[in-house]
Amino acid sequence: MMTECPCGSGKPYTDCCSKIHQDLRLASSAEQLMRARYAAFTLQLIDFIYDSFYWKSRKLQNKSDIADWAKANKWMKLEVLNATENTVEFKAYYLNPQGEMEIHHELSKFKQDNKIWYYLSGKHA
Repeated sequence: MMTECPCGSGKPYTDCCSKIHQDLRLASSAEQLMRARYAAFTLQLIDFIYDSFYWKSRKLQNKSDIADWAKANKWMKLEVLNATENTVEFKAYYLNPQGEMEIHHELSKFKQDNKIWYYLSGKHA
């Protein structure tokens, strides 16, 4: 049985974000990287999330904080609202540790460096 990718593409995970999780260079757009990052949160792939930050942003991150956020919540659904070449606006639906539904609404910025897409920054929308 094939497992559907958590990113919401409708494709099997093995044909979707799994490939990007194994090789960041395979993300062909900002939206594709954002979907892979969401899937990584659902699967708790902390190294991938950390490595997908742009290097200038990465040095401000802490792997244990990323892991705490990923593991504390039950990620339910991703909704992409708008995507341009360098930005993605999305809503990530999740259950917080108390079991209450919450929505993380973000406008994310991405940067392509040496033909590889990276997460640059995000602000709550």
